[in-house]
Amino acid sequence: MKYIINTTLLGLFFLFISSSCGIKNKTFTPTPSKTNDIISSNEAIIDPIKTGADNFETYLHLLKDKKVGIITNQSGIVNYQVPEIIYVQDPSQKPIAQIKNKSISIVDYLIGREVNLQKIFAPEHGFRGTADAGEHVVDGKDTKTDLPIISLYGNNKKPKPEQLVGIDIMVFDLQDVGARFYTYISSLHYIMEACAENNIDLIVLDRPNPNGNIVDGPILEKEFTSFVGMHPIPLLHGMTIGEYAKMINGEKWLKNGIQCNLTVIPCLNYKREMTYSLPVKPSPNLPNDQSINLYASLCLFEGTNVSVGRGTEMQFQIYGSPFLPKNDFSFTPIPNFGAKEPVYKNQLCFGENLTSIPKVNQLELKWLIKAYNSTSDKSSFFNDFFTKLAGTKKLQQQITDGVSETEIRKSWEKGLLNFKETRKKYLIYN
Repeated sequence: MKYIINTTLLGLFFLFISSSCGIKNKTFTPTPSKTNDIISSNEAIIDPIKTGADNFETYLHLLKDKKVGIITNQSGIVNYQVPEIIYVQDPSQKPIAQIKNKSISIVDYLIGREVNLQKIFAPEHGFRGTADAGEHVVDGKDTKTDLPIISLYGNNKKPKPEQLVGIDIMVFDLQDVGARFYTYISSLHYIMEACAENNIDLIVLDRPNPNGNIVDGPILEKEFTSFVGMHPIPLLHGMTIGEYAKMINGEKWLKNGIQCNLTVIPCLNYKREMTYSLPVKPSPNLPNDQSINLYASLCLFEGTNVSVGRGTEMQFQIYGSPFLPKNDFSFTPIPNFGAKEPVYKNQLCFGENLTSIPKVNQLELKWLIKAYNSTSDKSSFFNDFFTKLAGTKKLQQQITDGVSETEIRKSWEKGLLNFKETRKKYLIYN
């Protein structure tokens, strides 16, 4: 007969011991994680990737006796392991050790560690990540913690001085996906700027970029700066959000060239070429790894009259419209979680299903070019938002002029080469 003793407190004790370590741009050097002695088996032990949020001992002491603000959402989670020992009555048999993985919101974790959290700042989609893209998110209060929530979307993208009163240090913990128009890096810019202007230190808890090995696309031109493109970088930048924060600071992209007092808490056991599957959806319409991998390529359709599957269960894995040729694949968008009023609601759309294609390793233009060439009305294909997404007028002009994908890519080469050289200065991981 077997019985189980749960040693949760023992596991938390191992994980939560803090050690001191000595901030403009500071990155704590990643060190190999130690194997827990309680794991005893014949299987090879592979150290799992630990996010900056999981790298507890490197940042907890920085928050001690400080009034803390945090910008995060449902993607800001902490993972930890709980050892559980199974004992057997037969004295000739050794106890069996099992490790169970647990996760908790970074907000709940910090409160549990008696960190003095003052406010939660929420990006696009809100603190719980339930709002539609572009939907107005109002300020409020978190029902679980009773902490005030300040929305950083709509007309209040940058924290106002009065919203920062009483805060000594800010923590930033959001999961990025490596695309210029994914607005979490725009929120990062404004948080850094507000911190610099108000003499508040900023800690960025780094997370792997699931598209971290891809640097591709046109460089944003300054005249097309917007919230979906704030800096002269390619559409896919190939950096973690911590590396990107270092670049913003180092290149003096904040207003008037100011810099914030930045500390990046790195991931452990992470290399850029590693496959990283996100444990939670970073936003409502990126439900899985396939959508995240295709996001940058298909999001350009949001500047056209083509749907990317909002209002279906295959968002950013399909595309189509009523104006594309009828074929064997079709879908009809309906209101759902993350798309209350989807494009072409209740209308039959024809297009292409990309749910099962191999992972892409570049910004793919072939679907965009194919859709433009086959639409029934080319004059209404593009809208004004396309230029903001592309960061340049050239891409739309190249497509309408019939320039080949090969030639379009050649036009990006010089800009990408220059960006990669600049990028090298800020990379943390191989």
